[in-house]
Amino acid sequence: MRYGAFEAVRGIDLHVERGEVFAFLGPNGAGKTTTVEILEGYRKRSDGVVSVLGQDPGHADRTWRSRIGVVLQESKPERDLTVTECLRLYAGYYPKPRGIRETLELVGLAEKAGAMASKLSGGQRRRLDVALALIGDPELLFLDEPTTGFDPSARRAAWEMVAGLRDLGVTVFLTTHFMDEAERLADRVMVIAAGKIVAEGTPGTLGGRDRTATLISFSQPAGTSFDDLPALVREAAVPEGAGVDRLLLKSVSPLEVLGPLVHWAEGRHLDLPDLEVRRPSLEDVYLALTAPVEDGAADAGATSSSQSGPASGGEQRAEALR
Repeated sequence: MRYGAFEAVRGIDLHVERGEVFAFLGPNGAGKTTTVEILEGYRKRSDGVVSVLGQDPGHADRTWRSRIGVVLQESKPERDLTVTECLRLYAGYYPKPRGIRETLELVGLAEKAGAMASKLSGGQRRRLDVALALIGDPELLFLDEPTTGFDPSARRAAWEMVAGLRDLGVTVFLTTHFMDEAERLADRVMVIAAGKIVAEGTPGTLGGRDRTATLISFSQPAGTSFDDLPALVREAAVPEGAGVDRLLLKSVSPLEVLGPLVHWAEGRHLDLPDLEVRRPSLEDVYLALTAPVEDGAADAGATSSSQSGPASGGEQRAEALR
């Protein structure tokens, strides 16, 4: 997608399987929204080939549109209609709509069926947005930042709703800035930065996350020194450490370090109450993948699929986590 000489989306390739929850991630200005709008048929692309449910969305007809549902990042309810009336209105646009009661139960709004749409809470309005997108019984649902502004409880409820859609066989194309949301919901994740795809994989393998080193940190027990620690522990220590009197270790084989450390502490009747073991989170990997880079590195780093081949620029930046 070009705007004059500027390429907002730079020849990307992506493939989404039927029935999966696919998370499309990227920072603001990366080309994420432009890509989604092209897939939805709301924006005409400059070049390339696009097929959604077997048709080009740029030339799709009303029948094709009845097979997709779209939840925009922001929307407003019909002011003078109840929840049920809103669904009845939208159901009239589709040839074979889903049942109103069934849809309300699916999104957790059955108890608000008679409430005025304008009187719903923020979380309830978002559920209504999803209900309006589902009333046509779509095969494919685009969810754009579905839980922005939700409290933790509402977010969990929304996640359960999306999981329910997967069980129904609905394909979900999700965009979100919440990495825990992508990790919880997505079968597969793709990251776009500066108009190019920089990584693709499952939440657990994205950017080589499954191969990154484990971080181990703990406070040095009183009365001991660094030289008192086992050799394997000292060798795994990161020079800059984790803070004052706190050690940071890094190892791709954490048990080789944890075993000697625990044995050493038990042999001296010492406690390690703040011992922490963690692998880099999906957010850590995402931030490394989307970190600003020189234009040349970004150009060299494009990748079009998760198949084996040269590491992308994003994957090279993720090496810093390993």
